[in-house]
Amino acid sequence: MRIYLDFEKPVAEIEAQIEELRAVQTGDTGPAIAEEITRLEAKAGQTLRDLYANLTPWQKTLVARHHERPRCLDYVAALITDFVPLAGDRKFGDDEAIVGGFGRFRGESICVLGHEKGATTEDRLKHNFGMARPEGYRKAVRLMEMADRFGIPVLSLVDTEGAYPGIGAEERGQAEAIARSTECCLGLGVPNVALVIGVGGSGGAIAIATANRVLMLEHSFYSVISPEGAASILWRDTTKAQEAATSMKITAQDLARFGVIDKIVTEPIGGAHRDPQATIASAGQAIADAFDELKELDRDAVRRQRREKFLAIGRTIG
Repeated sequence: MRIYLDFEKPVAEIEAQIEELRAVQTGDTGPAIAEEITRLEAKAGQTLRDLYANLTPWQKTLVARHHERPRCLDYVAALITDFVPLAGDRKFGDDEAIVGGFGRFRGESICVLGHEKGATTEDRLKHNFGMARPEGYRKAVRLMEMADRFGIPVLSLVDTEGAYPGIGAEERGQAEAIARSTECCLGLGVPNVALVIGVGGSGGAIAIATANRVLMLEHSFYSVISPEGAASILWRDTTKAQEAATSMKITAQDLARFGVIDKIVTEPIGGAHRDPQATIASAGQAIADAFDELKELDRDAVRRQRREKFLAIGRTIG
């Protein structure tokens, strides 16, 4: 059963009518009902196109959080062959909010890191809803350093509301772990590409997204804080989250205009959750193009390009 967002109600009503007609369709009434179904399907498609052509930042936030969007492991399964997952930070333990390992992308060796939210309730608890603890970021550092040692490019798939804010995580050095992971990204001598596939939340995202190329899916968002968090701080009223989302400029379109990201990856009409396979295919091509742009650079040039990219962001916005 498809999950509809609040603003998709007009489409939901039309598609409900279509299902009702299909349920009563018989041999005698078949042609007439089939004609009506065709008309309603066209109307539903046009309504969906109109809605998604004019999404507000808050509506994009809701789409980015949709439970049926393809997750990190979906991208890995579809794009990476011979994938070997690795676990543990060699200091404390493993954190399944961040998955990582090595495999092949279009025949070439690659290191993959990503936030995994989980599909079912059990999975989400196992992966802590994609909110990583310090050991997750230390695992990321371990894998990135290994990739750097062997000259293997790094791909990061970002989808987190933010790093886990629990007491245990703070006691084990959450801020330091995020800073070390960000530092490791900046220091890599191999190309790294990051793709925001859903939510790019705060330092939890930046820790693995400080890359030579930063890509975003069309209806994802990337922000220092959630709209609800910003509304709570600024107005002490979380109901102003919609206003905060608009003011914060968190959409892919805003961030591309500011030079914070390098490319927007188009999603199917109705969002990634309506056609995960097409979304993953588009993302795969964008990732391949990004790595192709960097493959001729030597180690010093890779570091220099990444450094200049992030310094330019500050100059552009400032």
